[in-house]
Amino acid sequence: MKKYNFNAGPSILPREVIEATAAACLDFGGSGLSLMEISHRAKDFQPVVDEAVALFKELLNIPEGYSVLFLGGGASLEFCMVPYNFLEKKAAYLNTGVWATKAEKEAKLFGEVVEVASSADKNFTYIPRNFEIPTDADYLHITTNNTIYGTELREDIDSPIPLIADMSSDIFSRPIDVSKYTLIYGGAQKNLSMAGVTFVIVKDDALGKVSRQIPTMLNYQTHVKKGSMFNTPPVVPIYCALMNLRYIKAHGGVKAMQQLAEKRAEILYNEIDRNRLFVGTAEKDSRSLMNITFVLKDEYKELEKEFLDFATSKGMVGVKGHRDVGGFRASCYNAMSVEGVEALVACMQEFEKMKIKD
Repeated sequence: MKKYNFNAGPSILPREVIEATAAACLDFGGSGLSLMEISHRAKDFQPVVDEAVALFKELLNIPEGYSVLFLGGGASLEFCMVPYNFLEKKAAYLNTGVWATKAEKEAKLFGEVVEVASSADKNFTYIPRNFEIPTDADYLHITTNNTIYGTELREDIDSPIPLIADMSSDIFSRPIDVSKYTLIYGGAQKNLSMAGVTFVIVKDDALGKVSRQIPTMLNYQTHVKKGSMFNTPPVVPIYCALMNLRYIKAHGGVKAMQQLAEKRAEILYNEIDRNRLFVGTAEKDSRSLMNITFVLKDEYKELEKEFLDFATSKGMVGVKGHRDVGGFRASCYNAMSVEGVEALVACMQEFEKMKIKD
């Protein structure tokens, strides 16, 4: 039975990316050594980093004056590094979910934090709009996609102050205007690579402006100067990222990824809205293309475990919703096929026919 991976992260990767990375773990570039045991400073590995950076810049059309970094610590460490490097007196945060809340909490350790808007009043089921951005803040921080609640900010907002974004779960799913951002970061284990590496896109001339001393490893300038090689980087996840960047380019780039994302989402949201058993959890104008969340209607709540078991028996993997929302979540990252979404839709339709007799 074919299985379809809807896990929220670590998540689905293209099969060819998995196979190429696995092959390199056995023999890297014909060297007779595993990718897992070579030096990160080996002459054969530096081209991996160089090509990955070049593809990042090409695929996202990153302008001059920005550096691309591959770091450790996940997006959660960036919650600390961002205010360490940018918060002098006050920062502004848009609170759209668990990860935005965590980022905001870390920033409060470094200075005043203003919450410009929050959707906590409705369990983060929408993206706040038309909020006021304080012009005296050092930066505005946003989280563009919310894996738990299934909401997404799909446009690059105009900000009068430096804009910083956590794009862990929607990077490379749509074109972005990088010039509108001072820094973009994210964990790689959704649309970029396996778990273990964090990407950072940073505007070089925005660094070195705060008055505080910054520990060496937490200073972005350290990693810009050393080209992500200040300490041993996560070599296997970086190689995996390179393979995936090649895959994205070969399959039409981020514009093609966006078209595929829109097609998958349209198919699944249409079924959620049509099906008599299910209802979406996110407000329609805030729905995510990456993480599609839905629950059983109140009168069918008792069928939740039964549907989950049924879907699992049909090859649907990872569709259980997060505990903060309940129900179900279909994570549809770049590597998810239309076929996979159609299989889930067929599963939902079959279950509906079993439970509702016309």
